Amino acid sequence: MIAKAGDTVQVHYKGTLSDNSVFDSSEGRDPLEFTIGSEQVIPGFDSAVNGMKKGEKKTVTIQSSDAYGEHRAELVINLDRERLPEDLEPEIGRQLQLSGPEGQAAVMTIIDFNDTTLTLDANHPLAGKDLTFEIELVGVVGE
Repeated sequence: MIAKAGDTVQVHYKGTLSDNSVFDSSEGRDPLEFTIGSEQVIPGFDSAVNGMKKGEKKTVTIQSSDAYGEHRAELVINLDRERLPEDLEPEIGRQLQLSGPEGQAAVMTIIDFNDTTLTLDANHPLAGKDLTFEIELVGVVGE
């Protein structure tokens, strides 16, 4: 059986960056289950699984535009430290949830700070990066 749009599939995967560091893997866990074409996973991953056969393995490199998008400079902001709770100790990589001007929540990562200012990045941590996945189609649910 070939996996196609609308099928719920189970896959094992390992995701690596260009320096071969692993950013995510299903190793030691249940396979990832999603429905092809339902926007549950990044577009390039969805496309890579579409057309695979049960038991098939492949390695694909997904361009950032088909993953988490390009890194957008307008999503990096500076914030006065006095706007934060006094007991919050900033550290590089720490994530904060802030409210935007219209009340929408945004998760931002501290990428720099000094005595007066924090530099925060609302881009996804993998934005602007090409991703390589080793994928194995374990099965199609209901097959």
